[in-house]
Amino acid sequence: MSESRSGTSAPTVLRMILGRRLQDMRLAADASLEDAAKALRVTPLTIRRLEKAEVALKPLYVEKLLETFGADRQEIDEFVDLAEQANEPGWWHSYRDAVPSWFTAYVSLETGAQTLRTYEPQYVTGLLQTHDYARAVLRGGLPNGSEEELARRVELRLRRQSLLEREDAPTLWVVMEEAVLHRTVDSPEVMREQIERLLDVSELPHVSLDVVSFDAGAHAGACAPFTYFRFAEPELPDIVYSEILSASVYLDQRVDVVAHLEAHSRMALLTSSEDSRALLNRMRKEYS
Repeated sequence: MSESRSGTSAPTVLRMILGRRLQDMRLAADASLEDAAKALRVTPLTIRRLEKAEVALKPLYVEKLLETFGADRQEIDEFVDLAEQANEPGWWHSYRDAVPSWFTAYVSLETGAQTLRTYEPQYVTGLLQTHDYARAVLRGGLPNGSEEELARRVELRLRRQSLLEREDAPTLWVVMEEAVLHRTVDSPEVMREQIERLLDVSELPHVSLDVVSFDAGAHAGACAPFTYFRFAEPELPDIVYSEILSASVYLDQRVDVVAHLEAHSRMALLTSSEDSRALLNRMRKEYS
């Protein structure tokens, strides 16, 4: 995957799974992209985009392709039913007025992931932010936005956090720099509340929080923030998301994913849960 700024709809995890299965069925039938394209009277690029979940899975396209690949009627009907489900907009679709279209893909991956690993050098990760902290951070990145737009973005950020309360909540492993705690966002009161939130959430069984102190010095992970996604479904590859000021990137090539995963693991070894909690408690007192 590469830089994402397109206006296409965000792929749901189910659509990604079906795209992979569609590719597997084409290969099992020994059919090329060109063969599949001829069956639909489209270009090979369209088939590739269907398999990559870059476009919606049109039921008529899916049915014709599966017939071409030799699937039986029951398999075709079940696949079409799933394709229709996959094309239904996610809950985040109602916030499309408040966030860039390319970011909705992130929310989709976050919602469907089994494991999340994040690295944050500047701010508390969005899933753990308090309302006031989130509002201040988002206002900083949206200096010319309206109050209504800001409120919508804060609402979306807080709603995303509900995934940590699900019965099947994903495992979240956060590594953040000590600098995050020293960056006073809005006010000492806001920072104290945010640190208390971090202390509370770090006690959840499915959440790990490691703070890399200044004493750790230079380390391999000192880079842009990133999030690593792993899914329960074997059809899906691990994915890494990262962003800079003017672009975002989704990586699924193994060499890129492994590099980020190893960096995250190395950074976590620079501290411990006990040291991290001690640092959080020390910083909470400084903001009192």
